[in-house]
Amino acid sequence: MKSPETQTLGSGGNGNKGPIHIGNSDIFFDRELSWVDFNKRVLEEATDPENPLLERLKFLCITESNLDEFYMVRVAGLRNILAEGNDEKSLNGQRASEILTDLSNKVRNFVNVQYETLTHTLEQMKENGIHLILNPDELNKNEIEDIKHYYKEDVSPILTPLSIDPSHPFPHILNKSLNLAIVLTADDEKTGLKKDLFAVVQVPSVLPRFLQLKGEGKTRRFFPLEEIIKLHVDDLFYGMTVKEVYPFRILRDADISIDEEASVKDLLITMKKEIRNRIWGDAVRMDIYEGTSSFVRNTLKELMELQDHEIFDVSSILNISDTMYFYGLEHTSKFKYTFFQQKTTLKFESPEKIFEAIKKKDRLLHHPYQSFGAIEDLLRISSEDPKVLGIKMTLYRTSGDSPIIQYLGQAAENGKQVTVLVELKARFDEERNIKWAQKLEERGVHVVYGVVGLKIHSKMLLIVRREEEHLVRYVHLGTGNYNSTTSKYYTDLSFFTVNKEITEDVSTIFNTITSYAKMPFLHKLAASPHNLKTVFLALIEKETENAKAGKPARIIFKMNSLVDPHIILAMYNASRAGVIIELIIRGICCLKPGLPGISENITVISIVGRFLEHTRIYYFLSGGEESIFLASADCMPRNFERRIEVLFPILDAKNKDRIKKILDVQIRDNVKARLLSSDGIYRKRERVEGEKPVDSQIERMNFTE
Repeated sequence: MKSPETQTLGSGGNGNKGPIHIGNSDIFFDRELSWVDFNKRVLEEATDPENPLLERLKFLCITESNLDEFYMVRVAGLRNILAEGNDEKSLNGQRASEILTDLSNKVRNFVNVQYETLTHTLEQMKENGIHLILNPDELNKNEIEDIKHYYKEDVSPILTPLSIDPSHPFPHILNKSLNLAIVLTADDEKTGLKKDLFAVVQVPSVLPRFLQLKGEGKTRRFFPLEEIIKLHVDDLFYGMTVKEVYPFRILRDADISIDEEASVKDLLITMKKEIRNRIWGDAVRMDIYEGTSSFVRNTLKELMELQDHEIFDVSSILNISDTMYFYGLEHTSKFKYTFFQQKTTLKFESPEKIFEAIKKKDRLLHHPYQSFGAIEDLLRISSEDPKVLGIKMTLYRTSGDSPIIQYLGQAAENGKQVTVLVELKARFDEERNIKWAQKLEERGVHVVYGVVGLKIHSKMLLIVRREEEHLVRYVHLGTGNYNSTTSKYYTDLSFFTVNKEITEDVSTIFNTITSYAKMPFLHKLAASPHNLKTVFLALIEKETENAKAGKPARIIFKMNSLVDPHIILAMYNASRAGVIIELIIRGICCLKPGLPGISENITVISIVGRFLEHTRIYYFLSGGEESIFLASADCMPRNFERRIEVLFPILDAKNKDRIKKILDVQIRDNVKARLLSSDGIYRKRERVEGEKPVDSQIERMNFTE
């Protein structure tokens, strides 16, 4: 097989010519700009009147949380690249400096739409009895008195006004915290003349962002904490005159970068140190209220060492994500999606029954439509079953109160050999992972803290059980995290098997991770960084050869992101050979579909809906034999090169049919699906007259398993 870098495109069906190689910037989208387009699709859900009111608010909050993390990691990374003097090119040919400029422009437009959406949403909430008051003039006398009392008793004691002058240097502003910039006037003791002073007050995060006001009637009224402070800010600066008060917030570089080779002796200690250092990252963005005076704006800009393009003016309250508070209000169910009851497909009382069910046939669960509880039940039963001798598990992210942690600790205390591979570098979950990993160690679990140079992203559970005169391995593999909370909102697939070759491969991978051994031959699985990318390229090449031989050829990939250039080039060549390629990609996509003579046989859809599409499914027609794989990995360089990932086959015919059914309904989605064009624009499918609406997520709720 030719190296992807050297593959070129001959004459296409229309006579066009053009090279298919990494250096051709015309055939790739940039990953960062593509991500912004993904967040825009989430924002579109916040404006869709078909979604319930508070669900639209939730989507809006998600867009800000997404954007914050994007700036703290991806944009911060681009800034660091430039600071090192490396203005490298992206796949689309733009340099890092150019990408940053384009990002700034796209994000500025995006933020404007965010706030237009917020204004409209708050108006609709008010019409439905939830009123967020942003103008103090709308308060009545009783409310003003109540606010004054609340300020005196609950707010004032924990406020700390910080003046800024030569004897009081600028304080460290916490990442994502809400602050008030204040301009004061005071008499100069030496000259007797008036002089302006600058101060900052952090809005306390330990208090509720919104105060519910007492009142009669059906409308519930709320007032923001920062506005409460503004009403009484004079009390903080006795003898001075407050001239201006403006809210602002900053985002800091929050990515953790460590020299793992140097930290190999104690990665845990290094991670703890880096987490503490995260709060000192450089500012990468600032949000301020539009109308902020040029004096305050320029002062903050200078103190934060920011450029103009890194400052965003907003038209309403800062920290939109705080408005998720209203989603949790009581008596608001009519403004949310109707209640969804998960199906409990696998639930057994005794060890014999649950293990017998897995031995009988391979089991496949589709979350969130089917409950995650089966995995927790399996661990609970295994922790108590005297026949279970050992448990091995990878944990990348899990919920804070997860029973999984309890069951693993219980298993160790019951004398079982328990090994847990904990990924300390799971972004923004590092501190949580450290805490519960140490608790596991205290209970006798053998904890492996990551692997030098790699992230453990695979989702694997291995249970070794003595049955009669021999040992039997039971395995669970998944496309999503062992997290009971997110399993209610993320679509994922869980797979249980006793297949000898698969369970032996899983055991081999565990042993390879925990030792210095190199990866030996695997029977059924592929793993990164060992051979996952090679396997993908070989499977695509096989489908390409089938098409060239005149056989029907088809590829369907469902994943979160497609970035790897070699996979993209292989798909272009497959498309040109006649392979029909259907890509269901929720987020980033660097492949351009519909290019004449290059990707005319490739379609890309993105589905953003009630649930986060998280499943990774890889389908190949394989000359009619139909090969289907599930994986923990997307097609991204980091998944192939810097993570431990696992690709595993689905062998049972009925399970294959179930997965094909999932893919089919997503491909037919004409409600939430958006089609990507070669111009980079995602457009919702237009239904022809009389065509039945197909919302793939709703359809899957009604699947019979």
